[in-house]
Amino acid sequence: MNKYQVKRFTPEEISSMVLSKMKETAETFVGKEIKNAVITCPAYFNDSQRQATKDAGTIAGMNVMRIINEPTAAAIAYGLDKKSSGEKKVLIFDLRGGTFDVSVLAIEEGVFEVKATNGDTHLGGEDFDNRLVKYFIGEFERKYKKDISGNARAVRRLRTACERAKRTLSSASVANIEVDQLYEGIDFYTSITRARFEEINIDLFKSTIGPVSRVLEDAKIDKSSIDEVVLIGGSTRIPKVVEILKEFFNGKEPNKSINPDEAVAYGAAVQAAILTGTGGKAGESKSISLER
Repeated sequence: MNKYQVKRFTPEEISSMVLSKMKETAETFVGKEIKNAVITCPAYFNDSQRQATKDAGTIAGMNVMRIINEPTAAAIAYGLDKKSSGEKKVLIFDLRGGTFDVSVLAIEEGVFEVKATNGDTHLGGEDFDNRLVKYFIGEFERKYKKDISGNARAVRRLRTACERAKRTLSSASVANIEVDQLYEGIDFYTSITRARFEEINIDLFKSTIGPVSRVLEDAKIDKSSIDEVVLIGGSTRIPKVVEILKEFFNGKEPNKSINPDEAVAYGAAVQAAILTGTGGKAGESKSISLER
Protein backbone atom coordinates (compact mmCIF):
# COMPACT_ATOMS: atom_id res chain seq x y z
CA MET A 1 0.00 0.00 0.00
CA ASN A 2 1.28 3.44 -0.90
CA LYS A 3 2.02 5.34 2.31
CA TYR A 4 1.62 8.66 0.48
CA GLN A 5 -1.89 9.96 -0.07
CA VAL A 6 -2.90 12.62 -2.55
CA LYS A 7 -5.19 15.18 -0.97
CA ARG A 8 -6.88 17.77 -3.14
CA PHE A 9 -7.87 21.21 -1.92
CA THR A 10 -10.08 23.83 -3.51
CA PRO A 11 -8.70 27.38 -3.90
CA GLU A 12 -11.11 28.46 -1.14
CA GLU A 13 -9.67 25.88 1.25
CA ILE A 14 -6.09 26.96 0.54
CA SER A 15 -7.06 30.61 0.99
CA SER A 16 -8.86 29.75 4.24
CA MET A 17 -5.63 28.25 5.62
CA VAL A 18 -3.85 31.56 5.01
CA LEU A 19 -6.74 33.52 6.55
CA SER A 20 -6.82 31.17 9.56
CA LYS A 21 -3.14 31.87 10.19
CA MET A 22 -3.74 35.62 9.86
CA LYS A 23 -6.69 35.36 12.26
CA GLU A 24 -4.51 33.47 14.74
CA THR A 25 -1.73 36.07 14.46
CA ALA A 26 -4.18 38.95 14.96
CA GLU A 27 -5.78 37.25 17.97
CA THR A 28 -2.37 36.79 19.58
CA PHE A 29 -1.62 40.48 19.01
CA VAL A 30 -4.91 41.91 20.35
CA GLY A 31 -5.39 39.26 23.04
CA LYS A 32 -8.97 38.38 22.17
CA GLU A 33 -11.02 36.31 19.74
CA ILE A 34 -11.67 37.79 16.30
CA LYS A 35 -15.03 37.02 14.74
CA ASN A 36 -15.51 39.65 12.02
CA ALA A 37 -13.32 40.64 9.09
CA VAL A 38 -13.07 42.92 6.08
CA ILE A 39 -11.15 41.13 3.32
CA THR A 40 -9.57 42.79 0.29
CA CYS A 41 -9.28 41.41 -3.23
CA PRO A 42 -7.92 42.61 -6.59
CA ALA A 43 -10.21 45.11 -8.31
CA TYR A 44 -10.49 42.85 -11.37
CA PHE A 45 -12.06 39.96 -9.41
CA ASN A 46 -15.47 38.96 -10.77
CA ASP A 47 -18.52 38.07 -8.66
CA SER A 48 -17.66 34.37 -8.39
CA GLN A 49 -14.08 35.15 -7.32
CA ARG A 50 -15.37 37.58 -4.70
CA GLN A 51 -17.81 34.98 -3.42
CA ALA A 52 -14.99 32.42 -3.27
CA THR A 53 -12.94 34.90 -1.22
CA LYS A 54 -15.88 35.39 1.13
CA ASP A 55 -16.34 31.61 1.41
CA ALA A 56 -12.66 31.25 2.35
CA GLY A 57 -13.21 33.69 5.20
CA THR A 58 -16.23 31.72 6.38
CA ILE A 59 -14.27 28.44 6.27
CA ALA A 60 -11.60 30.19 8.38
CA GLY A 61 -14.26 30.84 11.02
CA MET A 62 -14.93 34.51 10.40
CA ASN A 63 -17.98 36.59 9.60
CA VAL A 64 -16.94 38.46 6.46
CA MET A 65 -18.56 41.87 6.77
CA ARG A 66 -17.38 43.08 3.39
CA ILE A 67 -15.10 42.31 0.46
CA ILE A 68 -13.44 45.49 -0.79
CA ASN A 69 -11.11 46.25 -3.67
CA GLU A 70 -7.42 46.56 -2.78
CA PRO A 71 -7.02 49.97 -4.51
CA THR A 72 -10.11 51.21 -2.67
CA ALA A 73 -8.60 50.06 0.63
CA ALA A 74 -5.39 51.93 -0.21
CA ALA A 75 -7.35 55.10 -1.00
CA ILE A 76 -9.19 54.79 2.32
CA ALA A 77 -5.85 54.39 4.12
CA TYR A 78 -4.66 57.67 2.62
CA GLY A 79 -7.94 59.37 3.53
CA LEU A 80 -8.41 60.46 -0.07
CA ASP A 81 -12.19 60.52 0.39
CA LYS A 82 -11.81 63.42 2.84
CA LYS A 83 -9.15 65.60 1.24
CA SER A 84 -11.34 67.85 -0.89
CA SER A 85 -14.83 68.44 -2.19
CA GLY A 86 -15.78 67.43 -5.72
CA GLU A 87 -14.65 64.39 -7.68
CA LYS A 88 -11.07 63.26 -7.16
CA LYS A 89 -9.35 60.99 -9.69
CA VAL A 90 -6.74 58.68 -8.20
CA LEU A 91 -4.32 56.23 -9.80
CA ILE A 92 -3.23 53.34 -7.57
CA PHE A 93 0.12 51.82 -8.62
CA ASP A 94 0.52 48.45 -6.89
CA LEU A 95 3.81 46.63 -7.52
CA ARG A 96 4.44 43.66 -5.24
CA GLY A 97 6.57 40.54 -5.11
CA GLY A 98 4.93 38.71 -7.97
CA THR A 99 2.15 40.86 -9.41
CA PHE A 100 1.55 44.36 -10.74
CA ASP A 101 -1.86 46.03 -10.68
CA VAL A 102 -2.83 49.56 -11.60
CA SER A 103 -6.28 51.05 -11.06
CA VAL A 104 -8.02 54.36 -11.59
CA LEU A 105 -10.58 55.39 -8.96
CA ALA A 106 -13.08 58.21 -8.94
CA ILE A 107 -13.86 59.39 -5.41
CA GLU A 108 -16.69 61.78 -4.62
CA GLU A 109 -18.57 62.38 -1.36
CA GLY A 110 -17.27 59.14 0.15
CA VAL A 111 -18.21 57.02 -2.87
CA PHE A 112 -15.40 55.01 -4.47
CA GLU A 113 -15.79 53.87 -8.06
CA VAL A 114 -13.19 51.78 -9.90
CA LYS A 115 -13.06 53.29 -13.38
CA ALA A 116 -10.56 50.82 -14.88
CA THR A 117 -7.92 48.24 -13.97
CA ASN A 118 -4.88 46.87 -15.75
CA GLY A 119 -1.58 45.23 -14.88
CA ASP A 120 0.64 42.21 -15.27
CA THR A 121 0.09 39.13 -13.10
CA HIS A 122 3.65 37.99 -13.87
CA LEU A 123 5.66 41.08 -12.96
CA GLY A 124 7.05 41.94 -9.55
CA GLY A 125 9.96 41.86 -7.15
CA GLU A 126 10.71 38.20 -7.86
CA ASP A 127 11.49 39.10 -11.46
CA PHE A 128 14.03 41.68 -10.28
CA ASP A 129 15.53 39.03 -7.99
CA ASN A 130 15.75 36.61 -10.92
CA ARG A 131 17.74 39.13 -12.94
CA LEU A 132 20.19 39.56 -10.06
CA VAL A 133 20.54 35.80 -9.61
CA LYS A 134 21.29 35.36 -13.31
CA TYR A 135 23.82 38.22 -13.18
CA PHE A 136 25.70 36.74 -10.23
CA ILE A 137 25.61 33.18 -11.59
CA GLY A 138 27.43 34.65 -14.58
CA GLU A 139 29.92 36.47 -12.37
CA PHE A 140 30.62 33.31 -10.35
CA GLU A 141 31.22 31.36 -13.56
CA ARG A 142 33.61 34.01 -14.90
CA LYS A 143 35.58 34.11 -11.66
CA TYR A 144 35.72 30.41 -10.81
CA LYS A 145 34.89 28.63 -14.10
CA LYS A 146 32.04 26.80 -12.38
CA ASP A 147 28.34 26.84 -13.30
CA ILE A 148 26.09 26.74 -10.22
CA SER A 149 22.79 27.06 -12.10
CA GLY A 150 22.06 23.34 -11.75
CA ASN A 151 22.62 23.29 -7.99
CA ALA A 152 19.27 24.10 -6.34
CA ARG A 153 20.73 24.76 -2.89
CA ALA A 154 23.40 27.15 -4.17
CA VAL A 155 20.88 29.04 -6.31
CA ARG A 156 18.46 29.27 -3.38
CA ARG A 157 21.13 30.72 -1.09
CA LEU A 158 22.23 33.15 -3.79
CA ARG A 159 18.61 34.23 -4.33
CA THR A 160 18.22 35.03 -0.63
CA ALA A 161 21.35 37.20 -0.78
CA CYS A 162 20.10 38.90 -3.95
CA GLU A 163 16.74 39.75 -2.41
CA ARG A 164 18.53 41.26 0.58
CA ALA A 165 20.77 43.29 -1.74
CA LYS A 166 17.75 44.53 -3.70
CA ARG A 167 16.16 45.82 -0.49
CA THR A 168 19.42 47.49 0.54
CA LEU A 169 19.67 49.28 -2.82
CA SER A 170 16.36 51.04 -2.20
CA SER A 171 18.16 53.22 0.33
CA ALA A 172 21.89 52.75 -0.42
CA SER A 173 24.02 53.14 -3.53
CA VAL A 174 25.93 49.87 -3.02
CA ALA A 175 24.99 46.46 -1.61
CA ASN A 176 27.23 43.55 -0.69
CA ILE A 177 26.64 39.90 -1.56
CA GLU A 178 28.23 37.56 0.97
CA VAL A 179 27.55 33.81 0.77
CA ASP A 180 29.88 31.46 2.63
CA GLN A 181 30.71 28.20 0.83
CA LEU A 182 28.25 28.90 -1.96
CA TYR A 183 29.50 26.06 -4.15
CA GLU A 184 32.20 23.42 -3.72
CA GLY A 185 33.56 25.23 -0.66
CA ILE A 186 33.97 28.57 -2.46
CA ASP A 187 33.00 31.71 -0.52
CA PHE A 188 31.27 34.20 -2.80
CA TYR A 189 31.88 37.82 -1.78
CA THR A 190 30.99 40.58 -4.21
CA SER A 191 28.97 43.78 -4.49
CA ILE A 192 26.60 45.59 -6.81
CA THR A 193 25.76 49.27 -7.28
CA ARG A 194 22.28 50.68 -7.55
CA ALA A 195 23.16 51.89 -11.05
CA ARG A 196 24.03 48.36 -12.19
CA PHE A 197 20.88 46.94 -10.55
CA GLU A 198 18.82 49.51 -12.46
CA GLU A 199 20.63 48.70 -15.69
CA ILE A 200 19.92 44.97 -15.27
CA ASN A 201 16.20 45.58 -14.69
CA ILE A 202 15.50 48.76 -16.68
CA ASP A 203 13.28 47.04 -19.27
CA LEU A 204 11.14 45.53 -16.50
CA PHE A 205 10.86 48.87 -14.69
CA LYS A 206 9.85 50.63 -17.90
CA SER A 207 7.30 47.93 -18.72
CA THR A 208 5.13 49.17 -15.82
CA ILE A 209 4.22 52.25 -17.85
CA GLY A 210 2.34 50.21 -20.49
CA PRO A 211 -0.43 49.16 -18.08
CA VAL A 212 -0.52 52.71 -16.65
CA SER A 213 -1.15 54.12 -20.14
CA ARG A 214 -3.77 51.47 -20.88
CA VAL A 215 -5.68 51.97 -17.64
CA LEU A 216 -5.89 55.72 -18.30
CA GLU A 217 -7.09 55.01 -21.82
CA ASP A 218 -9.72 52.55 -20.56
CA ALA A 219 -10.89 55.04 -17.94
CA LYS A 220 -10.98 57.78 -20.63
CA ILE A 221 -8.90 60.05 -18.41
CA ASP A 222 -5.88 62.13 -19.42
CA LYS A 223 -2.85 61.73 -17.16
CA SER A 224 -2.92 65.47 -16.42
CA SER A 225 -6.36 64.98 -14.81
CA ILE A 226 -5.09 62.53 -12.17
CA ASP A 227 -5.18 64.25 -8.77
CA GLU A 228 -3.18 61.67 -6.81
CA VAL A 229 -0.77 58.88 -7.72
CA VAL A 230 -0.62 56.41 -4.82
CA LEU A 231 2.12 53.78 -4.41
CA ILE A 232 1.47 50.45 -2.72
CA GLY A 233 3.40 47.18 -2.68
CA GLY A 234 6.96 46.67 -1.46
CA SER A 235 8.53 46.97 -4.92
CA THR A 236 7.48 50.64 -5.12
CA ARG A 237 10.37 51.32 -2.73
CA ILE A 238 12.74 50.96 -5.71
CA PRO A 239 13.79 54.55 -6.56
CA LYS A 240 14.03 53.95 -10.32
CA VAL A 241 10.44 52.67 -10.46
CA VAL A 242 9.24 55.85 -8.75
CA GLU A 243 11.42 58.01 -11.01
CA ILE A 244 9.98 56.44 -14.18
CA LEU A 245 6.42 56.87 -12.93
CA LYS A 246 7.06 60.47 -11.88
CA GLU A 247 8.52 61.23 -15.30
CA PHE A 248 5.42 59.76 -16.99
CA PHE A 249 3.20 62.07 -14.94
CA ASN A 250 5.29 65.09 -15.94
CA GLY A 251 7.03 65.47 -12.58
CA LYS A 252 4.01 64.81 -10.35
CA GLU A 253 5.26 63.40 -7.04
CA PRO A 254 3.65 60.04 -6.15
CA ASN A 255 2.10 59.75 -2.70
CA LYS A 256 4.07 57.28 -0.58
CA SER A 257 3.53 58.55 2.96
CA ILE A 258 2.12 55.23 4.21
CA ASN A 259 4.18 52.02 4.41
CA PRO A 260 3.46 50.45 0.98
CA ASP A 261 3.34 46.97 2.51
CA GLU A 262 0.64 48.01 4.97
CA ALA A 263 -1.57 50.49 3.09
CA VAL A 264 -4.17 47.95 1.89
CA ALA A 265 -4.45 46.24 5.29
CA TYR A 266 -4.63 49.65 6.99
CA GLY A 267 -7.49 50.70 4.72
CA ALA A 268 -9.35 47.45 5.40
CA ALA A 269 -8.92 48.04 9.15
CA VAL A 270 -10.34 51.57 8.81
CA GLN A 271 -13.32 50.18 6.88
CA ALA A 272 -13.86 47.50 9.54
CA ALA A 273 -13.79 50.14 12.27
CA ILE A 274 -16.38 52.18 10.37
CA LEU A 275 -18.65 49.17 9.79
CA THR A 276 -18.54 48.17 13.46
CA GLY A 277 -18.76 51.71 14.78
CA THR A 278 -15.52 51.32 16.74
CA GLY A 279 -13.49 53.98 14.98
CA GLY A 280 -13.65 57.36 13.31
CA LYS A 281 -15.59 60.46 14.18
CA ALA A 282 -19.23 60.56 15.14
CA GLY A 283 -21.48 60.26 12.13
CA GLU A 284 -18.65 58.88 10.01
CA SER A 285 -19.92 55.30 10.00
CA LYS A 286 -21.98 55.93 6.86
CA SER A 287 -19.54 58.24 5.12
CA ILE A 288 -17.93 55.62 2.88
CA SER A 289 -19.84 53.87 0.14
CA LEU A 290 -18.03 51.30 -1.95
CA GLU A 291 -18.76 50.66 -5.60
CA ARG A 292 -17.08 47.99 -7.67
